[in-house]
Amino acid sequence: MYECPNCGGNLKFDIPSQQLKCAYCLTTHDPYDITKSQDAEESSDFNVTIFTCPQCGGEILSADTSAAEFCSFCGASTILDSRISKEKRPSHIIPFKQTKEACKQAYIARMKHALFAPDELKDKKYIDGFRGIYMPYWAYSITQQGTVSLKGKKSYRRGDYVYTDHYNLDGEIDACYYDLSYDASSSFSDDISQRIAPFYVKDSKKFTPSYLSGFYADTADVDSRLYEKDAVKLANTTSYNKIKRTPEFSDLAISGEGNDFSMTMSLHTYSETPERVLYPVWFMSYRKNGRVAYATVNGQNCKVAADIPVDVKKYTLGTVLLTIPIFVLLNLFLTIRPGTLLSCSCLLASLSLAVYAFEILGIYHKDRRTHDRGYLSRASGSSSAPDTKKDSVSLQELIKFHSSAGHGKAPGFIFSLAAILACICVWIINPVSDLWYYGGAVVSFVGILLTIVAIIQKYNVLATQKLPQFERHGGDDGAY
Repeated sequence: MYECPNCGGNLKFDIPSQQLKCAYCLTTHDPYDITKSQDAEESSDFNVTIFTCPQCGGEILSADTSAAEFCSFCGASTILDSRISKEKRPSHIIPFKQTKEACKQAYIARMKHALFAPDELKDKKYIDGFRGIYMPYWAYSITQQGTVSLKGKKSYRRGDYVYTDHYNLDGEIDACYYDLSYDASSSFSDDISQRIAPFYVKDSKKFTPSYLSGFYADTADVDSRLYEKDAVKLANTTSYNKIKRTPEFSDLAISGEGNDFSMTMSLHTYSETPERVLYPVWFMSYRKNGRVAYATVNGQNCKVAADIPVDVKKYTLGTVLLTIPIFVLLNLFLTIRPGTLLSCSCLLASLSLAVYAFEILGIYHKDRRTHDRGYLSRASGSSSAPDTKKDSVSLQELIKFHSSAGHGKAPGFIFSLAAILACICVWIINPVSDLWYYGGAVVSFVGILLTIVAIIQKYNVLATQKLPQFERHGGDDGAY
């Protein structure tokens, strides 16, 4: 706890004033003027209290003595046990610029467009559960300085001949890219961090632990080398595009473009040692049916990213209310032959089957976090960047995954398959009476409806994620 010099009360960071404010005498103090005795000396680390969730093992840091009412990662309602530890000191921090009330208003504005969201997500008690957490990032600084010598060429046709002109492009480059930031927490999904980006480093301050008072922070557990190539590639691509936008070079094909190594050597690209930084995020979790959804708000500019499940009852009611007027209008102005109606129903059944398959594929990748490079590198214990672009998965593996997640229930796609088979049977029989075609279409539409319900259920799985299970670390983890 940071004590007020005037009355000894608890000092917490006050967002509107950007100062430490006493909860009792209401005086404000500069964060750099208030230090704890053990943190007074400038060192490579600082003391924090670590709260460890007994259910998922998630860890959040605090420079305050208050206990957390729930775990932000899994949503468990519990008082989290604590221990004291030393953490690496970040170089910079972007203090919270947006208050909790502003965060709640931004979230409410976002939820107004979510017509089919569960009522719990719009409940005031739930919305009040936002917690301010500083998320760790690696900030890379890239410099490009020196003499650049590139080759350019331009081809054109005259008559029956193709001419190619070659150019030497010589010049000096002096470019700097500061604070190219990448998520440094394996518990914070890369997808979430990208959706609330960007953070603007103009607001960054030199780190002092007093900025954490009243907030929590996640630990940086991703190797700093993981995103270095990405930062270098971003700098190279930006500089090359700048060169190409020069009017004299706009129609030239420049050598080395697209080759990471060649671009790095040509532009004299150098990556400095990355720095630890902390960025502000308002964080909230929604837990239901063994899964958890996250709502995050950028603590600097109130940009919202939320996982929003769908209430099946609301969706069904809305669909029925929309279907009735559409049916009446079509019945008044459009006549469909029985065979055409059956073909349309078969096409819709095939489409619903494809959507269901894509949902299962999405759930497979999300549950295995195949696109979360920070998590994968942490899980594998490697500092290299895993290839997250390979979306291919065998049909056998996908079926096995679906069966294991189904808990013995009938798969949702079976209804669309039954609808397609019903249509095929009518076509094979080729009856004279139109009633067969209408009957096949009715059976088909019922199957489609049941598959759509299954799709919504799978979407709710896709909109959430498995309860996190963290690998706890530290010398006294055995106490939990």
